[in-house]
Amino acid sequence: MFTGICKLDIVLYESESLKDKRRILKSITERLKNKYNISVSEVGNNDKWQTASIGVSTVSNSRLHADRVLDAVIRFVETDVRVEITKCYRETI
Repeated sequence: MFTGICKLDIVLYESESLKDKRRILKSITERLKNKYNISVSEVGNNDKWQTASIGVSTVSNSRLHADRVLDAVIRFVETDVRVEITKCYRETI
């Protein structure tokens, strides 16, 4: 069994309040959950309205599959014009 984890630090350009931030993050995290069957949560910068940290995890019986899922998640977030990834940490255990 392999576990893939990823932490994405992002900047939210369209956010002008914590309410906007929650709306954008909920949209992104729900679409990620539905599309890739992964666990997603906001894991940092909860009180700042223009930055966020998102944690992602997946479990697989193949290291290659876990890496491919994380690659797809990162590409998905990169294509969202509302946010920009500033830092990405990932590991497959």
